[in-house]
Amino acid sequence: MASNPPLPSFKIILGSSSVARRHILAEMGYEFEVMTADIDEKSIRREKPEELVMVLAEAKADAIISRIKITDYSEKDAVPTLLLTSDIVVVHEGIIREKPTSKEEARQFLKGYSGDHVSTVGSVVITNLKTGRRYEGLDKAEVYFHDIPDEIIEGLIDEGVVFRVAGGLLLEHPLTLPFVEAVVGATDSVMGLPKALTEKLIREALLAES
Repeated sequence: MASNPPLPSFKIILGSSSVARRHILAEMGYEFEVMTADIDEKSIRREKPEELVMVLAEAKADAIISRIKITDYSEKDAVPTLLLTSDIVVVHEGIIREKPTSKEEARQFLKGYSGDHVSTVGSVVITNLKTGRRYEGLDKAEVYFHDIPDEIIEGLIDEGVVFRVAGGLLLEHPLTLPFVEAVVGATDSVMGLPKALTEKLIREALLAES
């Protein structure tokens, strides 16, 4: 089996405030700078989850690019810099679930998952700041749950971390994990950054220019 060609030197900017994405990218062995987009995600709407996560990841990239001096990255002698942005939604019973905005909404989401299953749809967008070219893809997974006791749901809500993740879904949380029956797809995809897709797009963004 042929080995992958070596990658040229490059830098990564992670366009996300997500702790999970930082952990995953670090696990992949990359060093990176972090910038946040700070866009109003609720102002961007699409009916299909695949379209929504893609347009949100693109909007995050555009927002960050608008704040940086792009000529610093696009000079001929500059080391290629890849801007990585992504987005994820949970889909339950055909309805898109984003970050819950209230305790009641979080409770409704989590009670709905109990004894049921959800899908996650995630996007990854890599923008090569040297060339301006963009490489993007989607990844999907499913999570099946055992019945989740009310006290577990209330514990997650009281802790507050559910309000920072799509659908209030915390796969790896110590309170949630015992009630996960099965994951179909990659765990890192459910957590917000699919490693295999990210690696593929990084290689495409670099080797297309070499």
